[in-house]
Amino acid sequence: MKGKPLYERIYLEILNDIRSGKYETGVRLPSEKELCGIYNVSRITGKKAMDMLAERNIITRMPGKGSFVNDSWEQAAESLPQETKTDSPVIGVIMDGFGGSYGYKLILGIEKTCRELGYYMVLHCTNGSREEESRAVDRMLSLGAQGIIIMCVHGENFNSTVLKLAVEEYPIVLLDRRLKGVPVSYVGTDNQKAARELTDWLLDRGHRNICFASHCGVDTPTIADRHLGFLDSHLEHGLTTNESMWLTDLKATLPSHRTEESLREDYDKVKAFIGSHPDITAFFAVEYDIARIIRSSLVQLGVEEKYTIVCFDGYDNITGEEEFTHISQDEIAMGQTSVSLVRDQLNGSRNIEPVLIPYKIIPASNEEFD
Repeated sequence: MKGKPLYERIYLEILNDIRSGKYETGVRLPSEKELCGIYNVSRITGKKAMDMLAERNIITRMPGKGSFVNDSWEQAAESLPQETKTDSPVIGVIMDGFGGSYGYKLILGIEKTCRELGYYMVLHCTNGSREEESRAVDRMLSLGAQGIIIMCVHGENFNSTVLKLAVEEYPIVLLDRRLKGVPVSYVGTDNQKAARELTDWLLDRGHRNICFASHCGVDTPTIADRHLGFLDSHLEHGLTTNESMWLTDLKATLPSHRTEESLREDYDKVKAFIGSHPDITAFFAVEYDIARIIRSSLVQLGVEEKYTIVCFDGYDNITGEEEFTHISQDEIAMGQTSVSLVRDQLNGSRNIEPVLIPYKIIPASNEEFD
């Protein structure tokens, strides 16, 4: 049974105990709580094992009384498929969105590790919709997904559907975007530390009037951490920040606002901002695509050489040229680690842990990094 989820192994062990006569017809089986103690697993793991027995008509579950071996269990067992030849466990992957600058390597890491562990990956993109996110979770559960990896939609508040899974101890891992106060394992980058170091890079080169540039999802914990790192760096340098020099209402990079109209509006906002803030010398962009919008706006104004832009993430290219100095997150490792945490939960681990993957600062091709 090596490689099977823990709940399936428990199901098979109970089934074999029934076949061997340890649990005879009409006998009450251990409760979910008792299974937790017997097998040292979470309650949801025991529940899933009992659900499998009930679905196959081996047992009858009676609310408030317990689970009992059916009179007709032998007939039901004869019709069961060969249990040692079950299909690959399904792992659901729910992404807000992904692209070349960030996201596709996460999926590569997830898919590679799923394949190595014998899991089957199912991907669903929510395109920035909280409602679609809830539907995606329901869809994964209906497909029999035995664990879910999710990059939540941008926003300060968490999805109640995700919270419900966490409370029920369903195997779930948050990727890239943590939810404060929610007991769920998380894999990502130390965004606050990375942002502080990236801002240090600008300040150490003499920039004092830096625009913090973000989309309107600045309250998302990941973006909020980057904002904190930006502020931390200024404080450590004995500098104050001026909110009037921040540009935090861009929209076109959000999956739910990826339209030509939103892009034109963002260009106009950036150009108007530059015109009204002549002292700005650098931009700290929370994402690569925001850095691209800023660069294009500067090019339209013919002033791109006057400004320095840094950001999170960037495109790989065959020549190794880097457009912006940026934080390079190890997406492959993040994806691989998220699958490993799901596997651990399937095998009965109750540890809730944040895992922070190391990052690098990559200088632009025309810059040097000390």
